[in-house]
Amino acid sequence: MTFNGIFQIALFCVAILALTRPLGGYMTRVFKGEKTFLSPIFRPVEAVLYKIAGVDPETEQDWLVYGAAMLLFSLAGALSLYALMRFQDVLPLNPQGFSALTPDLSLNTAISFITNTNWQSYSGESTMSYLTQMLGLTVHNFVSAATGIALALALIRGFARRSSKTLGNFWVDLTRCTLYVLLPISFVYALFLVWQGVPQTLGAYVDATTLEGAKQSIAIGPVASQEAIKMLGTNGGGFFNANSAHPFENPTALTNFIQMISIFSIGAALTNVFGRMVGAEKQGWAIFGVMGLLFLAGVAVVYPVEAGGNPAIAALGVDQHASLLQAGGNMEGKEVRFGIANSALFATVTTDASCGAVNSMHDSFMPLAGMIPMINIQLGEIIFGGVGSGLYGMLMFAIVAVFVAGLMVGRTPEYLGKKLESREVKMAMLAILILPLSILGFSAVAAVLPDTALGALNNAGPHGFSEVLYAYTSATGNNGSAFAGLSANTIFWNVTLAIAMFVGRFLFIVPMLAVAGSLGAKKIVPPSVGTFPTDGPLFVGLLIAVILIVGGLTFFPALALGPIVEHLALAAGSLY
Repeated sequence: MTFNGIFQIALFCVAILALTRPLGGYMTRVFKGEKTFLSPIFRPVEAVLYKIAGVDPETEQDWLVYGAAMLLFSLAGALSLYALMRFQDVLPLNPQGFSALTPDLSLNTAISFITNTNWQSYSGESTMSYLTQMLGLTVHNFVSAATGIALALALIRGFARRSSKTLGNFWVDLTRCTLYVLLPISFVYALFLVWQGVPQTLGAYVDATTLEGAKQSIAIGPVASQEAIKMLGTNGGGFFNANSAHPFENPTALTNFIQMISIFSIGAALTNVFGRMVGAEKQGWAIFGVMGLLFLAGVAVVYPVEAGGNPAIAALGVDQHASLLQAGGNMEGKEVRFGIANSALFATVTTDASCGAVNSMHDSFMPLAGMIPMINIQLGEIIFGGVGSGLYGMLMFAIVAVFVAGLMVGRTPEYLGKKLESREVKMAMLAILILPLSILGFSAVAAVLPDTALGALNNAGPHGFSEVLYAYTSATGNNGSAFAGLSANTIFWNVTLAIAMFVGRFLFIVPMLAVAGSLGAKKIVPPSVGTFPTDGPLFVGLLIAVILIVGGLTFFPALALGPIVEHLALAAGSLY
């Protein structure tokens, strides 16, 4: 490790901390319908959109109607995106003449983008037309992110309101989030990326002649506009196959730094929105503290492990050139312009935040360093998490933590003045347990299908198992990153990963909304002497313990078969 690397990680932490409260305050005003500096521009647009859609912004919905609206909107989005990809060969803005996608790849990609996963079983620059990239993928980057934030708002209102049957209006939350938050930030962000050298054009790919006289086609396109919302909305789907390791998506150290900040910014700010809307900012800072400590723990493992290099190279007594490569750490799969510190930080950030964008290949990380991104997702993508989904996932764990505290002291558990009864705890546990059911279930099935599933692996042994486990972890956790050795564009992988993405998004959301509806109908009980404080260090520690115990007990056996045994084998000189 170097001083420069530690300094850049510290600078990133300071930037996130500085952004959280002002952005949280702005978003709170937006979602409460209060006037902001953008209101003169977007209020008329908002009114026109409601009139066209036939939406009454003053009419609120209970949790069932709110959830039904979200599901129908997602279904319509999936069907339209599927059709766009199936017919892209006859649609305009396809200068490269790309053919239509196969049914299974179209299904996988449609589910991927409506669930904010952006898993990509294809190379964007050789598969998707400009129309598909813009009208299909970029649009869903906006609306899937806005949907996650809207769902988080519904749960926040469940805590904040008393004796209420409604949780807001899904269409209003979706519209305001898109207009006032995602669009303006993405517009400025895209201009910044263009300034830094990211292409934004509808021109055809450029043909170039190399120094050796060979012909090369250089892929360009409307990259900056997709890149901005890809990072801000924690979507992660890249225009290019190499994602943010590609110089046209992430050309400089400055763009790399801003991309990492944008991944965390809204998820961090939503903790402040939570605190403000429940009337106690300290509650939001407690949630932020849990997320922050878990994030720092991940970085504290990945960076030193990658900086230490591969012990097998030194043990083999290889030539001087290879020894020099290891002098600065494990640079395999990393871009020289980012180095080890920023690659380790980016890998931790993107898997903490359900983004899935990568500036290095996680498949090339050392076993323990590659395990941390996997664990980050397996914990439920709650360490800042996807926009919205990180907060409502963390609050499900908070309900369980408060329930455990209540059991220890023999009191009915209360959180933010709401008594937590069997219905809320059961629904919270159902949501939490859906994720390991999908991850471990699909991994187990794939592990026993040597031709159908395992034939797509690039590695054998524990590293090959890690590729399988990471794939279903990423899909179910709606992250979208991968161990790059897996060739997933087959019918088996496309279909099963699509199911895992659907389960991880929607089967978690339904019980979460049931919790929100139940809490909103409850009265707020004033705190008493025996009330467990949920805004201090004791609660932070308890919540972290519950998260790690649930995650550890659930996933440790699978991790032991993958990265842990690979690490032990590496120490013994065995490579995979």
